[in-house]
Amino acid sequence: MINRAALACVFCVIASTRSAEAAPANTLRELFPMLTRCWRAPAGSEGSTITVGVALKRDGTIFGQPTITYSKLAGDTDVQKRFVASALSALAACTPVAITDALGGAIAGRRIFIRFESQAPQTRT
Repeated sequence: MINRAALACVFCVIASTRSAEAAPANTLRELFPMLTRCWRAPAGSEGSTITVGVALKRDGTIFGQPTITYSKLAGDTDVQKRFVASALSALAACTPVAITDALGGAIAGRRIFIRFESQAPQTRT
C-alpha cells in the first residue's frame, strides 16, 4: 500500500514538472493533446474507446471527478479494466495542465470531453 502511495506522489511531481515546462495552451485544439500526452493504450485493447468528461479550474487542475460518458470496450474484462484505468490515470498524470488566463477563464468549471481510442497498429503494404 505504501509503495502505491509513493508511486502516486512521484507521478504528481513528474506531472507538475512537465506542466511547468510546456508552453501554456491557449485554445482547446492545443489543450486536448496536452491532456492525453501521458496516455498509452494497454496491450490488447485495440478497438476500445472511451470518452471522459472533465472540468478544469482556471489553473488547469481537475475540478470534481472525471466521468465516463461513452465506452466501447474490446477484449476480456482484465483488458477492459486496464484500458479504463489507463485513461483515468493519464488525466491525473497530465494535470495540472498549463493553460493561459484567457483559456482558463473560458473553460473554468465547464465540462470538456476527451476521447481515448486504441487503434490497431497500421501495417505498411
